[in-house]
Amino acid sequence: MRCSLGILCLLWCARSLLFAAPAQEQKLMVTGSSTVAPILLELAKMYEKQHAGVRIDVQSGGSSRGVADAKQGLADFGMISRDLKPEDSPLEGFPIARDGIAIIVHKSNPLKAIQGATVKQIFQGKIRSWKELQGADKPIVVINKAEGRSTLELFLAYFGLKNSEIKASAVIGDNEQGIKMVMGNPQAIAYVSIGTAESQAAIGAPIKLLSLDGVPASIAEVTGGRYPLSRTLNLVAPKPVTKSLARNFLDFVRSQEAEPVIKELHFVPIVVPR
Repeated sequence: MRCSLGILCLLWCARSLLFAAPAQEQKLMVTGSSTVAPILLELAKMYEKQHAGVRIDVQSGGSSRGVADAKQGLADFGMISRDLKPEDSPLEGFPIARDGIAIIVHKSNPLKAIQGATVKQIFQGKIRSWKELQGADKPIVVINKAEGRSTLELFLAYFGLKNSEIKASAVIGDNEQGIKMVMGNPQAIAYVSIGTAESQAAIGAPIKLLSLDGVPASIAEVTGGRYPLSRTLNLVAPKPVTKSLARNFLDFVRSQEAEPVIKELHFVPIVVPR
């Protein structure tokens, strides 16, 4: 009888081990800026490979979403492509990179450089044809960013515009949409992340980044502090960041290990010494 009970016990233990619940997956949610999202997507993949059982979900939707989700606890980190504002309190900002905003046109457009005053007139509808800028006798197709996008906020502030003044032919959300619209329309003009535009042009996208006020639109000029239309890219979270996984991932994103990935995506990394 004792032997039978012993065998049953062993069988039960073996069954329990065989059907034991897997270790609980550790998860992080990151939402917000479409400019910052490509950086976080690549770094999340790296981090997941190094840490079994960790999943990091990265979703775009604009800086406004990143702030709102971080405040409401819907995301561990928000991604924003601007500096923090007083109304973002009680969030804390963690700079991860720098970027600029490029004015882009189709590669076939003869224009190579543009002045800020001209950009303003184009987006106000005061300059309507490329002929006025030594181009084709064709109407300019103005592409604007949607409300809630930090790229829009910085563009408006730099050129002294109100969104209501812009005579847009189309309104887009993320950088990729803007690039695709310019790729598909030789008469279009848009403004997008320099990092995203440079990386797409490098792989053959038929777009051109225009020099702005005499300064080439490039990450090299952003790095040197010469390009005028630039910004800091941040992760934001309620302070302090106490969740160990969130803290470890944040340290990784701002480490020397992440630096080559950020550079490869055509952004300027901000490394924080440990």
